[in-house]
Formats: sequence, structure tokens, C-alpha cells
Amino acid sequence: MWALKWSLTCITSSSLRLLGNNRRAAVCQQLHRSLSTQTDGEVRIANILKEKFPTASSLKVVDISGGCGAMYEIHVESNEFKGKRTVQQHQLVNQALKDEIQEMHGLRIFTAIPES
Repeated sequence: MWALKWSLTCITSSSLRLLGNNRRAAVCQQLHRSLSTQTDGEVRIANILKEKFPTASSLKVVDISGGCGAMYEIHVESNEFKGKRTVQQHQLVNQALKDEIQEMHGLRIFTAIPES
């Protein structure tokens, strides 16, 4: 079964930068619905995280801005987080995505250690 997602368009990146991050998500406008499994942004971010956390037992990236790439939710479950506090785990994810985060409005991070 195909996952149905809203396909959105955004004002160009240069225009969005002029508006600032606080209003970036607000300028996204719905164009049409299309069948899709993942956006380009979700795939790009997932690939970066797979490189950074090669032993991750679970990895999920969801564009929660509706498809324009302004906000993401990330779930990573990895043994690499063992012995680290939640804030340290999130710092590792932030560090891996430091270049991408500059273009985002927001980011939700959920990390976990796999149960043995």
C-alpha cells in the first residue's frame, strides 16, 4: 500500500532566508497530493545518519513540515548511545546533521538504546 503524503512547495531558499527561520514553515503552501514513500530530504538525512550510526538497529526520518523540508522528526536506536545521557545522544545527532540543521525550521530528536 502506498503512503499518501501531501506534496508542498515552498518559496525559494533565498527568499526563506530573508524571512527567517521562525516564519519558514508558515510560507509552505499546499499544491497537490501525490503518492510517495519518502521525500528527498528524508532520504538525504537518513543516509547521513546511517553513515554516522552504522550499527543503528532502527532509524526513522519523517518530514513533519508537510514535505517542504522545514521540520523533521528523527528516531535513532543505536548501541553507540550506551553510557551516554540523552542530551549527549542528541548532541551526536545534531553534530551529524550540523550542515542540514542550518536550513531547517525545527528538529525533533528521539534516541534510544536497543534492548538486549
